[in-house]
Formats: sequence, structure tokens, C-alpha cells
Amino acid sequence: MNSNKINWRNAILAGIIGTLAFDLVGLMFTGTWWDIAGIIGEKTGLGLVYGVFGHYSNGILLAILYAGIAPSLAGPNWLKAQIFVIAETIALVWFFMFPLLGAGVAGVKADAMLPVLSMVRHLAYGVPLWFFVHVFQQNMASSSATLKTR
Repeated sequence: MNSNKINWRNAILAGIIGTLAFDLVGLMFTGTWWDIAGIIGEKTGLGLVYGVFGHYSNGILLAILYAGIAPSLAGPNWLKAQIFVIAETIALVWFFMFPLLGAGVAGVKADAMLPVLSMVRHLAYGVPLWFFVHVFQQNMASSSATLKTR
């Protein structure tokens, strides 16, 4: 398999399952399911269904972006995925989304624990990202190569 091409199926699975992991960690810490989807729906005025669609679409798009740039990143694959989500959380969530929502940089105006919670949730998102973009894809490639040699 050419490592320069995105495996779209795996990237989409990574985005969906990673976003589910993100939401499960959020549920464990906040007791609220789809809190981010609710905020998106509320702020856009389009409701929860749109918020869920937007939230999961964002997770898929980030996974596709990661799948596209991962081959050019240095380091072990598990670390690449985690560094990607750390950078994405700091740049896009802490310095863009939270201030846009009036929560200040890293969300500290809303809650002092918000930066920690947002980082933990994104790190949870990074685990399926690593698995589906790297491990699952490599296992599929190995299985395919084994079948071709028989």
C-alpha cells in the first residue's frame, strides 16, 4: 500500500470512533452527553441535530487531515497522533474556539479545569486516530500481502 495515499475508510472510521471516545470521556467527567454538539447547535441556532452533524464532521475532517500529513511527521506512530491532537487542541481549541465562545484563552474564564478536560478529551480522540490510521491499516496491508504471496 502506498503510504502517500489516504485510506479514506480508515480515516473516516478514525474520525467517528475518535469523536465517540472524545464524547465518552466528556460524559465521564461532566455527566453530559454531546455537550459540544449542544453548544454548536445552540450557537448556530440550528439545534442539536446540526450540532451532532457538525461535531462528528469536524472529527472526521481532522482525522482526514491527520491521515494526509502523518507520513511526513517524524517519530513513532502513536506519538505522531498524540502530538497532532495536542497541537490541534492548543491552536484550534484553546486559542480559537474558547476565546470565540467568550471563555478566554484555554477556556480559563469559564472553568480553571477546562484546559485539562479539553486536552484529556482530545488525547482520547487520538487513540482511535493512531489505531485506524496506522495499526489497522498496517494489519490490513500485511494481510493483503500475505494473501498475494499464496
